[in-house]
Amino acid sequence: MAKKYLLTPEGLVKLNEELKNLIEVKRKEVIERIREAAAHGDLSENADYAQAREEQSFIEGRIQEIEEMVKNAEIINTSSNHATVSIGATVTVSVAGLERRYTIVGSNEANPTEGKISNESVVGKNLLGKRVGDKVQISTPAGDTTYEVLSIS
Repeated sequence: MAKKYLLTPEGLVKLNEELKNLIEVKRKEVIERIREAAAHGDLSENADYAQAREEQSFIEGRIQEIEEMVKNAEIINTSSNHATVSIGATVTVSVAGLERRYTIVGSNEANPTEGKISNESVVGKNLLGKRVGDKVQISTPAGDTTYEVLSIS
């Protein structure tokens, strides 16, 4: 059975945009760079050629990775009314007197700087299933911290 990739509708759109850019723009650019470098003669000592081939390998690998993710995507419902913290929910918590807001997403979309945390992360995993008013003690590298669920949307 193929691995399922949990994605928000927005995450799926971003992946498809990246895939289109890789196929229609980046792939063509690197093929042209390889052609130009090859035209300069001896490939064994041609750093431009080696670098372009390495970049081509990376691009092709990323295309395969994204195609696999899109093919096996499981779309997270982000619009339902959340009684408990679930994947796709945005949860506001109180941590040491400070309010923090997280959106629980699949690991492929996690971006802590944007407040998107993975359902597989320590915090994400411990918040799943909690209700407004619930408190949970979470052990993080920074130490044990109490998170209180203030709201779920």
